[in-house]
Amino acid sequence: MSMIETITDVDNSFLSRRELTCNFAGLGGKLKKLEAVDMVTKEFKLDGKVVIPMRLKTHVGKPLVTGIFYVYEDEALAKKHINPTIISRLDKAKAKIAEAAAAEEAKKEEAPVEEAPKDTEVKAEENPVEEAPKEEKTE
Repeated sequence: MSMIETITDVDNSFLSRRELTCNFAGLGGKLKKLEAVDMVTKEFKLDGKVVIPMRLKTHVGKPLVTGIFYVYEDEALAKKHINPTIISRLDKAKAKIAEAAAAEEAKKEEAPVEEAPKDTEVKAEENPVEEAPKEEKTE
């Protein structure tokens, strides 16, 4: 993906994490945190690691987003270092996406309701409902 430009890639051995700062070109106002995590995971081949988006900053007047990500080997260590509020927000977002995916799957698995033949629909359109005759006023 050429849309991601790496600004810094620091291995913080003291905190046992990798700190990535990247620019996302052309995605100003359109990029969500979980989408950014997916893009970074694919770009840097971070499968099996915990990627936490710390900050997504949009730039005024530019379609550019700068993101700061922390990459941990161990989820328990990430939960120890990162503010619990950030972790809970990410969990809520992931749960909402999973719920939407489950609802979509359930919708696909339901048996489709038989539709009326199209001929009857056309006939109904051709024969409009007749209006009751209007009463004439006699004086």
